[in-house]
Amino acid sequence: MVKVNIYSKTGAANGEVELPGIFETEFRPDVIRKAVNSAQANRRQAYGPTPLAGHKPEHSVRSGQGISRVPRATQGGNAVFSPAVVGGRRAHPPRVEKNWSEKCNKKERALARASALGATANEDAVRTRGHQFKEGLTLPVVLDDEVEAIEKTKDLVAALDAVGVGDDLVRADEGKHQRAGRGKMRGRRYRTPKSILFVVSGLEAPVLTAAKNLTGVDVATPEMLSTELVAPGGDAGRLVVFTKSALNALEAM
Repeated sequence: MVKVNIYSKTGAANGEVELPGIFETEFRPDVIRKAVNSAQANRRQAYGPTPLAGHKPEHSVRSGQGISRVPRATQGGNAVFSPAVVGGRRAHPPRVEKNWSEKCNKKERALARASALGATANEDAVRTRGHQFKEGLTLPVVLDDEVEAIEKTKDLVAALDAVGVGDDLVRADEGKHQRAGRGKMRGRRYRTPKSILFVVSGLEAPVLTAAKNLTGVDVATPEMLSTELVAPGGDAGRLVVFTKSALNALEAM
């Protein structure tokens, strides 16, 4: 069994704890990617034009009238309906009835979650993903339960900085930027890097209030952990911070 340090909010190591066996799962990036793609596809909302799009009240134009014989609007005479004209319908629009979902077996989802958690204990995988933390820090980071009582964001930032993961908060905050392209006009103007995943024992912990304003930080309980949360976008190796009680709860599961 692998042992990691337990850090206090001052950054001092207060003993060790054994990681649950799930952190020794074989690294399977293919299964992780499949599980994340399946979760994203199953959330995708069907879209398409109304069946009546382009079908304005129209009439046919007969030969001999001196204009092209395409369907035209009753009022105004503009061309309608035909895909070949300005103001007409699309030739091959997306269909609302299309099924975007992707299947993923239960055992594959379980393996993907276990493999993603195992990658959080691999220093090379976490650094490859772009996270920043001090040398010699044992992963995943385990904090004493006193951290769950922190209520203010500035106190939580000070604690994480003392432990050695404060640089990752700065990286995420400075990495927020405007999206390139049309997405700026569609409710997703900014892109924000993912930072720490903070795992606590319960949703009633005061630290949730302190962590909710940190850029790129997600807060979850052991029961809420999913492949998509531990490996956002299918890229394994997220920087995860557990409290001691949360780690014990994960082992009990």
